[in-house]
Amino acid sequence: MPFIILSQDIKITESIERGRLLYEDFCVRCHMPDGKGQKGIIPPIAKSDFLFNHMEESIKALKFGGIDGEIIVNGVKYNSRMEKMGLYDDEIADIMNYTLNTWGNKYDKIIDEKYVKSLKK
Repeated sequence: MPFIILSQDIKITESIERGRLLYEDFCVRCHMPDGKGQKGIIPPIAKSDFLFNHMEESIKALKFGGIDGEIIVNGVKYNSRMEKMGLYDDEIADIMNYTLNTWGNKYDKIIDEKYVKSLKK
């Protein structure tokens, strides 16, 4: 199973904090400090239906660079490509755990490095 149910709050708390720092370094310039992106240009990750409904695709976007083609997030069309960030699998897992648990988002599982590593283009 790709996701691990939380057994220790400390593990997710530490991952979220690492993810926050990474988000501030790599993601904030496009997705903004509040995770709302830029309407019609950069999709939001705050309260994003796409993030939760297309989790694997979202992780792959971080790992390999953007999603090709048009997507609809919260009813708005987007057609921009995210650049490849050059992040390690553990860093991608931390960013995902941060974004899945910030700005009103809540996810009761943890994304782990092993799962991120298993994803192929």
